[in-house]
Amino acid sequence: MKQLLCATFEGIDAKTVEVQFTATKGLPAFTIVGMVNTAINESKERVKSALLGNSFVFPPKRLTVNLAPSDLRKEGSHFDLPIAVLIALGSFEGDLTKWYVFGELGLDGTVTENSLLYPIILSLANQGVIKQAIVPKTSIAKLSKIPGIAFYGVNTLSETLDILRAQTLPPAAANTSEFSFHHIRHNEIKYYYDENYPLDFNDIKGQEHAKRSALIAAAGMHNLLLEGSPGSGKSMIAKRLRHIMPPLHNDELLECAKLEILEGKEPSFTPVRPFRSPHHSSTGASIFGGGTHKAQIGEVGLAHGGILFFDELPHFSKPVLEALREPLEDRHIRISRVNAKVTYDANFLFVAAMNPCPCGNLFNTAIPCRCSDVEIARYKSRLSDPFLDRIDLYVQMHPISSDDKPTVTSRELHEKVRQAFLRQKQRGQRQLNGALEDMEIARFCRLDEESQRTIDQAIGRFGLSFRAVSRVLKVARTIADIEGEEDICKGHLLEALSYRKR
Repeated sequence: MKQLLCATFEGIDAKTVEVQFTATKGLPAFTIVGMVNTAINESKERVKSALLGNSFVFPPKRLTVNLAPSDLRKEGSHFDLPIAVLIALGSFEGDLTKWYVFGELGLDGTVTENSLLYPIILSLANQGVIKQAIVPKTSIAKLSKIPGIAFYGVNTLSETLDILRAQTLPPAAANTSEFSFHHIRHNEIKYYYDENYPLDFNDIKGQEHAKRSALIAAAGMHNLLLEGSPGSGKSMIAKRLRHIMPPLHNDELLECAKLEILEGKEPSFTPVRPFRSPHHSSTGASIFGGGTHKAQIGEVGLAHGGILFFDELPHFSKPVLEALREPLEDRHIRISRVNAKVTYDANFLFVAAMNPCPCGNLFNTAIPCRCSDVEIARYKSRLSDPFLDRIDLYVQMHPISSDDKPTVTSRELHEKVRQAFLRQKQRGQRQLNGALEDMEIARFCRLDEESQRTIDQAIGRFGLSFRAVSRVLKVARTIADIEGEEDICKGHLLEALSYRKR
């Protein structure tokens, strides 16, 4: 028996698959077993044609390919190449057990890529199980950005066989994991950022309070809710937030590219974080993920490391809003089905926008509101207190005025975010302020006596929950970082308390 290594997806992570082959006496037949899907079953015809087109003569034996472990569901056309290679190598005695081989075969033996290769190999690299791999040459440009793996690009089945039979390996593809973007450095780690601002905060006139809250939200990854009349700039602020987010290190940048591929896009490899904005009519399965036999990733998972924006927040269904409470708190989401149980990372910045009432004119001094008190109460009751308790920054936006002027650019805000980000890293934080755990809050958000008295008074006056107190402290920590202060002062704490919805 001979074997090579390949892999398949299970949820959002890859699992190594051993491709095993034997040729035994019996009626001539070609069988693939191991809980395979239709694409792998169809590979028999592609493999036969590719082998016959390369002067291979099938032996009059029973050929069996097993994809182990047999209880793991496999999918993907990238199993074509390892299956064909094992059959073609015949009586070859060399050691193949350390080789990963990926590729879809054309009928003439050409090797092509498929969309799953990059996320599969990145997942294997994160697990530390892959060191060398044969892949389609057309995939080398993006795969070579994954560090620590020797990639050998091939165009045909014959080239693959030459590499595996060779006593001396050809040079591996050059690794291009170093990016040429602007970066800041901490502890020899580069954090990349982009200074192009296609959407600029300079386009927004006035709304200083909302811009300040957007700066705080970006600097510490704090959840933000903007409430205001139609046209006051809520969506403009949310869409511009993406371009002032904290820098990304190499692993995060590769993870963002993986999410782009899972969405069906070509990876951009730019240090711009994801921005997901599902419509309020979206189903729970599309937002959180799901599926009968295979748990697919949803908008919450695709927003990992970036922004999840809910426009017209109260129009989202009640089950969706209540189900969002867990990922907002735990930073991951678990999808459980009869045939699949998968956990996705969901560490995102949640941004939401809403009108103050159904007609939207409650805050407008020029246009009277048409809503009754009952309609307003019903509209706002769509958002439960436990859900609102997870919002760090709540801002009421003022109606626009002819006197409003642009006051700050995205470049200026981004500079402040980067400085605050660097201070958080210099303190030894693994996560940004918005994701600090309880023990980390006690370590990094210490208060002096005056600030402690202030927070104690706020607990009694506003009935703050333990969660609310933790979130106020984390916001105050970010405000202090923006101001360049080592310690949280009373002023930082009071500003953080002003953003709580009461």
